[in-house]
Amino acid sequence: MLCPYCLSLERHRLLWLYLKEKTDFFSRKGRFLHIAPEQCFWNRFKKVSNLEYVTGDLESPLAMHHFDLHEVPFSDESFDIVMCNHVMEHVENDIQCMSELYRVLKPGGWAIMQVPIDFSRKETLEDPSIQSPEEREKHYWQKDHLRLYGLDYPERLKSVGFKVNKDRFAEEIDKELIEKYRLQKEEVIYLAKKENPTQN
Repeated sequence: MLCPYCLSLERHRLLWLYLKEKTDFFSRKGRFLHIAPEQCFWNRFKKVSNLEYVTGDLESPLAMHHFDLHEVPFSDESFDIVMCNHVMEHVENDIQCMSELYRVLKPGGWAIMQVPIDFSRKETLEDPSIQSPEEREKHYWQKDHLRLYGLDYPERLKSVGFKVNKDRFAEEIDKELIEKYRLQKEEVIYLAKKENPTQN
């Protein structure tokens, strides 16, 4: 499911900095589910001692478990953290897949679920008549994408229960670091949380 357009080295670097600076990823004890594991993260995540690292994908050799994201083979509330980057634009029913990840996330847990977004578009473009690879590349930016998300992406996450924080983290980073690592300053990180009822 890995998407060459979406998973640029710059975005990897930004997410790594985000995990270090803005989350409890490196201190929280628990289980971490990584969907469609990226090679550069996989090597590093295996070394994070506070988390039990679990990977899943339909075909990837980096996956410990092979499954369709529409039916995740884990019990409810199994994981403290989920990462699923640039996958939702490839699946048939993104809402169902979002719902599955929400289901396996523990209350109080969080997920990072990045997708390509056209910030000039208010609503997600998803047209069943767009079928050919050429048409998909024209309208969805890549031939194996099934939709192009718009500014309503957070609402889609919220529809399955997530509380979503849109973090413009790149704007907080020093200019020198942005230039050094060629970070995407316009990138928005979507942190999707599953609220813990006992804390409300």
